[in-house]
Amino acid sequence: MSDSDQMSGGEAAVRMLQAHGVRHVFGLCGDTSLPFYDAFARLDHGIAHILTRDERHAAYMADCYARVTGRVGVCEGPSGGGATYILPGVVEANESSIPVLAITTDISVSSRGKFTLTELDQENLFRPLTKWNKVIDRADEVPAVFRAAFRNMTSGRPGAAHIGLPFDVQRDPLPAASVHADPDLGEFPSRRAGPNPEAIAQAAEALLSAREPMFVCGGGPIIAGAEGEVVAIAELLEAPVASTISGHGVIADDHPLAVGVVGSNGGTVPTREVLMGADLVCFVGCRAGSVTTERWRYPAPGKARILHIDADPAVLGANYRPEVALLGDAKLILAALLGELKARLKETPKRARGRAAVAAARQAKFDAFDELARSGERPIRPERVVATMNRLLGDDAVIVCDPGTPCPYFSAYYRFNRPGRHFISNRAHGALGFSIPGAVGAHYGRPSAKVVSVMGDGSFGFACGEFETVVRHRLPITFVVFSNDCYGWIKAGQKTGYQQRYFSVDFGRTEHARVAEAFGLKAWTVEDPNALEATLKKALEDGGPTLVNVIAQPLHEARAPVSEWVA
Repeated sequence: MSDSDQMSGGEAAVRMLQAHGVRHVFGLCGDTSLPFYDAFARLDHGIAHILTRDERHAAYMADCYARVTGRVGVCEGPSGGGATYILPGVVEANESSIPVLAITTDISVSSRGKFTLTELDQENLFRPLTKWNKVIDRADEVPAVFRAAFRNMTSGRPGAAHIGLPFDVQRDPLPAASVHADPDLGEFPSRRAGPNPEAIAQAAEALLSAREPMFVCGGGPIIAGAEGEVVAIAELLEAPVASTISGHGVIADDHPLAVGVVGSNGGTVPTREVLMGADLVCFVGCRAGSVTTERWRYPAPGKARILHIDADPAVLGANYRPEVALLGDAKLILAALLGELKARLKETPKRARGRAAVAAARQAKFDAFDELARSGERPIRPERVVATMNRLLGDDAVIVCDPGTPCPYFSAYYRFNRPGRHFISNRAHGALGFSIPGAVGAHYGRPSAKVVSVMGDGSFGFACGEFETVVRHRLPITFVVFSNDCYGWIKAGQKTGYQQRYFSVDFGRTEHARVAEAFGLKAWTVEDPNALEATLKKALEDGGPTLVNVIAQPLHEARAPVSEWVA
């Protein structure tokens, strides 16, 4: 075999990414990555490599990139510390059903068991955190392993995968002819599983027999691109549609059947009351977990009939006993269900609730919100920030929120009036430091949209080093910091559950605007609520990276839409 008929394992890895349609890779270099990086440098592949300042951030970038594009997000890092640092982003993506491929390079196969620097068992490390995982032993395995990773990530319930790429595997030769791929596997869902016709008929019968049916949608129908089917069925049945935080965007917030977010984080009493009035609840691409159901109290088990649609068989029946369980792709199932309902219906059912119940709940929710949003109090109320941004941003904007202050406020009160993925928060594990790098990934995935990163000052401290990446690439992202000098979520929990015994949750004030300016961003600090709108407008309209530091009311003093604190 001639040299022209061969390539190295590192070259094959790059070509396999190219063959799957990968356009961006987020990552950080290391000693064990040198052959892989050299292949990136030498080959003509059309892939943009975004050098990050932390492997966690590379994974968060890949996650948000995948969410807004529908393509696999790819991140990479070196052995040892790089492999351990990348883990938080990988498990977040996997538990959120987002295909992220994490490639970590490794020590040589021949060096295993010799106390080699950075040696660890990567395959066992990543096994419980990924949908699919493999450390390669020989160069000729590279093409097949990459094909298996993309196939597993994007079919069935999407999820994350990990490939370990040892140093000598990157350098060893393999036949060039073995490098090929199905480019359709670079997008998700790639191979959709259709529904059981008998279950479709049963589900249609159940929906038509209900007096007040309602849909609760998770991220599944957005991942499947089933927003249109959700709306069509809701309109056909005059049934309200609520969502989880991850499902926010399945229906436009200004649609007359859109309830908004339900649950303990971002839900409100009026939205909960709509859910409590349903005699049949259909969960669509939603795990019906502790947050969405407020610890399985709403809907109360046995009080409402349950239909459940999901691509993961482990989800069906895990928390509620479904009258009908439908396993498969949300878009295919809802399309079949819509057809079955139309065939059985001669006219739209006359519901006692539907639009009227949604309108009343929306009115009650926003009457309370608007009063606080007009407040001139100092520190600035979070409600005022949300309302101001809602006026200034267009419907195509993408907002990436960290946990803490931003998540409940934006999920409850920001009005996303265009369906689709316009709101992202890391709901699987809720780690701080997600928003800054996540916004970078979202920008690369959807460069035509205005991307805004919103965080608390605790999260700022986790990820502000990535501002160098933002400035290096001149990314026109606006960052908004709720500055309240504490880990607010935990402090609020200590107030309501532990008789205000505040322990180790307060920290000193950081001049976030000055830190941002040191990295090269334009930045402002706002303390006066009357100056907020003009400052945010200036930041959002600037052509480069900007930051607005808002001296904000802390969560333990606020009226955040978090049910355990309200109670």
